[in-house]
Amino acid sequence: MQVSSGQRRHVAGRHAALAIALGACLLAPAASAQQSSPSSAELLAPVNVTVTGSRIRGTDVETAQPVFTLDRQAIRATGLTSLRDIIARLPSAGTPEVTPQDTLSSSGDAGGRYANLRNLGAVRTLVLVNGRRWTTSLGGLTDISTIPVSIVERIEVLKDGASSIYGSDAIGGVVNIITTDRFEGATADVQYGVNGHGDGAQKNGTFTWGKSTQNASIILGASYEDGDDLRDVKRSLTASPDGPRHADSGFGMGPYGGVIDPRSPGTAYVINHAGGVVGDTANLANYHPYDVDSNADKYATTRDMTFRAGSKLRNLFGTGRYNLTDDITLRGMASYGVRDTHWQAAGYPLESGSGRGDPLVIDANNAYNPFPGYDTSFFRRLTEIPRITWAKSKTMHLDGGAEGTFQWGEHTWNWDVTYAYSEARASRTTSGNIDLDHARKALGATTTVDGRLACADAADRAAGCVPWNILAGPGGTPDAVWNYVTSTGTSHQTTRTNDVIANLTGGVLDLPAGTLRVAGGIEHRNETGRYTPYPADSAGLTTQLASAPTAGGYIANEAYVELDVPLLADLPLAHELAVNVSSRYSHYSAFGGRTNDKYSFRWKPFDDLLLRGTYAEGFRAPTVADLYAGTSESFESFLDPCDSAYGAAAGNAAVAARCVASGVPASYRQTDQSGAQINSATGGQNPNAFSAGANPALKPESSITRTAGLVYSPSQIDGLDVTLDYYKVDIEDVITPILAGDILNFCYVGNDPAYCGRFTRATNGTITSLDESLANLGSLRTEGYDLGLHYRFPVTHFGEFALLSDSTYLKDYTQVSSPGAAPRHLAGYMDGVQGLYRVRSNLSLDWSLKRFGATWTVRYFSGLNDSCWSADVECNRPEKVNALTGATGISHKGGVAFHDAQLRWQAPWNGSFRVGINNVFARKGPLFYNVSAAGGGSPPYNPAYDVDRYFYVGYQQRF
Repeated sequence: MQVSSGQRRHVAGRHAALAIALGACLLAPAASAQQSSPSSAELLAPVNVTVTGSRIRGTDVETAQPVFTLDRQAIRATGLTSLRDIIARLPSAGTPEVTPQDTLSSSGDAGGRYANLRNLGAVRTLVLVNGRRWTTSLGGLTDISTIPVSIVERIEVLKDGASSIYGSDAIGGVVNIITTDRFEGATADVQYGVNGHGDGAQKNGTFTWGKSTQNASIILGASYEDGDDLRDVKRSLTASPDGPRHADSGFGMGPYGGVIDPRSPGTAYVINHAGGVVGDTANLANYHPYDVDSNADKYATTRDMTFRAGSKLRNLFGTGRYNLTDDITLRGMASYGVRDTHWQAAGYPLESGSGRGDPLVIDANNAYNPFPGYDTSFFRRLTEIPRITWAKSKTMHLDGGAEGTFQWGEHTWNWDVTYAYSEARASRTTSGNIDLDHARKALGATTTVDGRLACADAADRAAGCVPWNILAGPGGTPDAVWNYVTSTGTSHQTTRTNDVIANLTGGVLDLPAGTLRVAGGIEHRNETGRYTPYPADSAGLTTQLASAPTAGGYIANEAYVELDVPLLADLPLAHELAVNVSSRYSHYSAFGGRTNDKYSFRWKPFDDLLLRGTYAEGFRAPTVADLYAGTSESFESFLDPCDSAYGAAAGNAAVAARCVASGVPASYRQTDQSGAQINSATGGQNPNAFSAGANPALKPESSITRTAGLVYSPSQIDGLDVTLDYYKVDIEDVITPILAGDILNFCYVGNDPAYCGRFTRATNGTITSLDESLANLGSLRTEGYDLGLHYRFPVTHFGEFALLSDSTYLKDYTQVSSPGAAPRHLAGYMDGVQGLYRVRSNLSLDWSLKRFGATWTVRYFSGLNDSCWSADVECNRPEKVNALTGATGISHKGGVAFHDAQLRWQAPWNGSFRVGINNVFARKGPLFYNVSAAGGGSPPYNPAYDVDRYFYVGYQQRF
């Protein structure tokens, strides 16, 4: 909520609300700075503002939407250096679709940082910079790591639908990042932080310089951020695939050569490897039978996995303003950022089936074959060459325009015209994959040339072929072979946005209750994008997940109008009553036109109490990738409901009957990539790749947002502010890639035949193919409450104190897969990537005295429902049905609270020191077996939780 200049306690309440929500809580020092004379390096505050969520401009306009603001001093107080991490501290913020822990993702968005409001997804959270759209990826995600913290004056977060003002994507809310506008002097800021385990160090440095005169200003800035990666093996929470409670579970294909006896299909052997030493691989006597239920021949992939990707970020920024006349100002802005991210996955689990349509085999005439005369199938994880990915993103944003004022009658009008160009270029280079053509040749027939073993085909030898003893295990493959059989490929992605915007706002006429104001504007936006995969990967010639090229775009032409009408003022029980109405028409070349309206009111029955409410229509247009992306592959982890031991069929006769009727054997057991039967309700990763693709016939998602709330600042208790807001968001025609587990559950548990044609099975029940392509299906609803309690104590001899609390209660989060399908009520569940907490709450105490200050913050996450490990292990609610899977049995995990502390000292030479600890008590959150490996990162740890105690120290110098 933005309040009038005359309601200063409401302003303080608004700042306090977000400060506690983000764990910042430096309200007292911030207030003191505002009351004192600005130093030469402080910002010059504007006198006429536009509030996020409204285009109507003025110094005395209050809005009916809940808008929260975080200033730069509060940002520094978090000890965080990423805007995404700072915004994630908001209790109403969820975990985005892609996180820094997403080390198995094949998405072009991997490595970026994204914001997710109301748990509705980053694609439904609109990110603005100075009220204008920032560049997005092909998938519709805005990487906010490309916006340097050093240029941020404040962050405004609108937790309300705003499509009638801003257009597409503003369903979950709007994050508006306001950059520095006027600056005098120079400021340098450095910070260093490190995890308690001694890894994951974060190094940051920023420099900002500005010069202002009466008619002009210029600001230049640069920032550097260097974050080391975290490794799974470094800590017990992630050192084992299924966590410390099941340290011997979840192992995958092992690093030593295994073969399938061609004389007895289904019989497998593994080369002996006592003490890591391997004998003659051509002698079957050196092998032993492979036991799928034993870890002796398996491997914990977490030994080689990155838990959190490392990254480096460099940014340059410049902005300038020039008063052409007293009423016209020219302005421009330029930003360029480069982000380098790297992460590692375990070596590829190579097997005969990896050859796609043409299986890889050890040739019958290969000297290393333990079954001479037979083509022999094999399996082995290539631990010597982990798959390493380097991602580089270059983001450029340029905008220029003019703004001004003019008088129309007795009212001042504001106008602005802007042209903005954004471009994002990204590349991903991945090593450690296998060139399938070269692998076939290296595993082919051999001969002896000059006393040395060589590939039998002379043409292959001339092209570099070297025989590969795939069964030798770690250390048994020479570099010459790796150089021949491995593949390193690079893919490229480019998105461009050309945007022209014009706005006009001002007063129309004076009514008895105040001035009727209006705003209107037009926008023309052209979005284009292209993705070019490495040709060999795209053609399926390597073990890298195949994906087809993407190319396309659309044009959007939009116009809006907004009206703010004061109805009553200065009357009994009507100190103020006003309504705001806005409407926006959007026409997209991809799907046509649509209109979205919004209605809101604000009512002050008396000066201390503000009541507010909104009804807003919204939409999310399909992205370039949604419409035009080529088919891609992924290896999914899921629980098959037809599994006779852990799936829904084990306890639901109707499900079991449907499985049998579809041809699945009654005793069917799901197997993982190692060939072992799954041993818990967490399921396993499928050995066959599934496919997903775009849908050019997609239509937009539609939403309805309802909010109602109050702000109470009792005059009898100076310094107290109470905010309470109710929200409800309904989304229809959800654009979604339907994941494997959901497709299977919808088919067998939900008995929805629309999904049963999306997959095929072998005669033994194993799923051989599955289509996860996009569709407009079903609906999504979220409903809850936000509560803020903020009290600034009277000033004492011991300093100034502020006690702040901000909480969100999630009443409902319901997904419906398709019309007529049974709803899934997921509030209180761990849902793959994000936890849908019933309660998230921050409580903070801030203290300041002269040059000193301190803040203590507690961040609380309530407990979540998770899948049981098994019917009698980690299953404290065995009688309840799991809303995610449909199986019987829930494991409820308790809540957790993280404590943060910071100390500050203002030096007399215009310097300031800060030192802090996040997660002071090194708390560890509970483990969740529903955490997704693709998106979330490293199961079973929740990516929203702190993983360690984190120490940091920072210094700022003003010149």
